[in-house]
Order: sequence, then structure tokens, then C-alpha cells
Amino acid sequence: MSEYKIAAIGDRDSVMGFRALGLEVVPAEDPEGAKAALHRLAKENYAIIYLTEGLAQHMAPEIARYKDAVTPAVILIPGREGSLGIGLDAVKTAVERAVGADIL
Repeated sequence: MSEYKIAAIGDRDSVMGFRALGLEVVPAEDPEGAKAALHRLAKENYAIIYLTEGLAQHMAPEIARYKDAVTPAVILIPGREGSLGIGLDAVKTAVERAVGADIL
């Protein structure tokens, strides 16, 4: 049985703290680097990939590709610039799809 892994993609300042938690850290300063990292990690058996909202806002097609897949779960997190609200909107949409109403 293979073990799943967890990673964080984003600018160095936003993701380096995840290394202390044992996560794979992939610094990416631009959307192109983040896209390549996301696809590589998805192929390498990563179950959860945290991605900063700053990069995610330029990667909608890439994130949508994994939206309905079992793995990886792409979770948006705030970056060093703070929350852009993209992650919260994604959670609201997922809850609304699961429950059938906006309960948040």
C-alpha cells in the first residue's frame, strides 16, 4: 500500500513554515513554476497540495483539472499578502454542492 504525501506550493516566505510540520515545500515565485510543480506533485502520489491564493488566482484551469479527482485535494491558503478570499469562496461552493444550500 502506498503512502500519501502532503505538499505546499507558494512563495518562499509563505510556505517555508510548512517544512517544520513535515510537509514537502515547493517554493514558486510565478504561476508557471507553480503549474509545473502542481502537475509534478499530482503525479507523485501527493494527496493534499496547499497552494497560495496569490498563485492560484492565475491557475484556474489547472486547479479545475483536479477539482473532482479523489487526489490530490488542492487547498488554497493565504500567502504573505494575506487572504484574497479565493479559498473561502471555494469552501463555500464545495459546502453548497454537498449540502444543497449555502449554510455558511
